[in-house]
Amino acid sequence: MILHTDITGQGTPLLLIHGLFGSYENLGMIARLLADQFRIINVDLRNHGRSGHSNEISYALMAQDLIETMDALQIPTAAVLGHSMGGKAAMQLALSQPDRVSKLVLADISPVISQSRHLGILQALNHINLSTLLDRKQADAQLQTAISDAGTRAFLLKSLIKTDLGFQWRFNLAALTAQYAQVLAAPDATGPYTGPTLFIKGGNSDYLLPEHQAHIRQLFPAAKAKIIEGTGHWLHAEKPAAFAKITADFLLS
Repeated sequence: MILHTDITGQGTPLLLIHGLFGSYENLGMIARLLADQFRIINVDLRNHGRSGHSNEISYALMAQDLIETMDALQIPTAAVLGHSMGGKAAMQLALSQPDRVSKLVLADISPVISQSRHLGILQALNHINLSTLLDRKQADAQLQTAISDAGTRAFLLKSLIKTDLGFQWRFNLAALTAQYAQVLAAPDATGPYTGPTLFIKGGNSDYLLPEHQAHIRQLFPAAKAKIIEGTGHWLHAEKPAAFAKITADFLLS
């Protein structure tokens, strides 16, 4: 599957990959901050944003989508940055096709089976009857009963669009619900990626834990780590300037 892309800037190619329920817009601020130093290829993963939908979800398929997209854009190799689920897709790409990845940046994610943190969100999204919605405000009110955090609701509602057929989610909710175990899965360790790798952790987040270090070293022996204090899992949105500087310093070093 060739993915929808938003391409800006010029120079060394840098692939940006968003997380679950998101789209290329989630990394838009990072793209803007780095576009004067890199050619940014900001993608929508399958079943997200403006890319195609499929009943099949796996990191192997996501990595193949990224390869096909790079081929279509005639990009033989690129630096790759992925957040959360997008970080696992980036890991899979680097592990399975290391010659296509020059450097790897992984934002607040570890190469292990993730905790099932999104069951309540999936249940709340599936309880919304899109055919009866009048506006986003009504959808927000329905989500509020299960999702108290206004920021999380606002993030999800970015993917709610009005069409001639009424409201629809840009992400493939049915597939994400049915294949949620595949989202939680660890990347398939087809081999170590020995290229330069940087893990950036949100200081207040528990997605990257000390007990993951040994496994990380096995898969990414050249890995380094940075922590952005005072941030959670959405570190790139909470402190975008710091995140962009850490990324640029690593990629240009």
